[in-house]
Amino acid sequence: MVYRYDTADTIVAPATPPGTGAIAVVRLSGSEAIAIANALLPKVDLAKVKSRTVQYGVLSRDGEELDEVLVTVFRAPHSYTGEDVVEISTHGSMYVVRKLVQWCIDAGARMAEPGEFTMRAFFNRKMDLSQAEAVIDIIQADSAAAHRQAMLQLRGAYSEQLRLLRQKIIEFAALLELELDFGEEDVEFADRTQLQGTLQEILRLTGELRDSYRLGVVVKEGVPTVIAGRPNVGKSTLLNALLREQRAIVSDIPGTTRDVIEASLLIKGVRFRLIDTAGLRQTTDTVEAIGVQRAKEYLQKSQLVLYVLDATEQSFEAAKAEWEKLELPHAYVLFVANKWDMVGDGERPVCNHQECIAISALHGHGLDALKDRMYEMVIGDTSLQEKTLVTNARHYQALVQAHEALERALQGLEESLPADLIAMDIRQASHHLGAIIGEVDPEDLLDYIFANFCIGK
Repeated sequence: MVYRYDTADTIVAPATPPGTGAIAVVRLSGSEAIAIANALLPKVDLAKVKSRTVQYGVLSRDGEELDEVLVTVFRAPHSYTGEDVVEISTHGSMYVVRKLVQWCIDAGARMAEPGEFTMRAFFNRKMDLSQAEAVIDIIQADSAAAHRQAMLQLRGAYSEQLRLLRQKIIEFAALLELELDFGEEDVEFADRTQLQGTLQEILRLTGELRDSYRLGVVVKEGVPTVIAGRPNVGKSTLLNALLREQRAIVSDIPGTTRDVIEASLLIKGVRFRLIDTAGLRQTTDTVEAIGVQRAKEYLQKSQLVLYVLDATEQSFEAAKAEWEKLELPHAYVLFVANKWDMVGDGERPVCNHQECIAISALHGHGLDALKDRMYEMVIGDTSLQEKTLVTNARHYQALVQAHEALERALQGLEESLPADLIAMDIRQASHHLGAIIGEVDPEDLLDYIFANFCIGK
């Protein structure tokens, strides 16, 4: 396989984001990395320093001094890319960074393409493809749960599961291939009942990984949570109370909220993307009608709905019937009986604790219980977060295809189909699992994956 960029080149790029800061890092990787950096540090001989050591020096060329820097040398193969790598830490001046990169290019390096450092790490077997994809997930992680899953994937826990699974499939295929080799003798090298048991176990494992994507995508991307209900039931007050800041305008006038307001809330390390919407009602106000339509559109895409009702005016049963009339798809709905403090003890309606929770958004009563219920409804068992979850759509699709191929193979065994037909499905399953860790990927897929990285990574 040949990547579209020349891996024999020495590449250079800033490894820190653009902008002025205390320090900036410029990274070189390739066979000439040490020599190029050495040419810019006349008082330091990087060729003689030990790997993974830091040197102090002054960047200069043709008598022009650019900056005082710290230089870290990583010799192949003990580096991020598996090649010689030099990282130069400068003061965080954009002028210094641009000048240093240009000096490196003048000395023989070329500007790295997005993701090219990680691509080289993949080709040099420092990591597999799923681990390479975990790098960008770590960079983009904005919650503890997302970071935890990205680290598990980077450390190889996910890859090891896939390799063990794929090994089981390969061993299964080997027995079928032996039967094909001795097809004329009508020999069976494995008991078909035993093979069915083995295949059922493999199906169970691939199914568990496939099904973990539902939770994995929630952990990675956050939970789209729509706050919905009639006008003036306290939706915006609830948003402000959960965020502990005044994000939405609160008024006694019905229909105050006319557009969606989005904000993020972390609950036990998981990000909930709160979306406050216009009150659901028939209206002749053109602008409010647009807001109501947008509310319904967001409800179509939500994973969790907080359907707020005014406990002084509406019962849980009535609110539930009202919701069901909307006939909107949803994953989870939690009915939130607001203004509970304004209802007398003898007048309070039943609030089913599985579907309804009573709060006072104005006074903050019941908010901790509400957040606990939101977490439980979406995440469920806290220990699930500690397991390896599928968080990547490409991986999920490959697992779906592998599982379908294995189901066809099991059906073939149960129907006593010839071994060559069953082997075709087994090989397809192995191919799809191999695609996740990069053992059978075409060039265009690699281009797509690494092009989504930032330059310098």
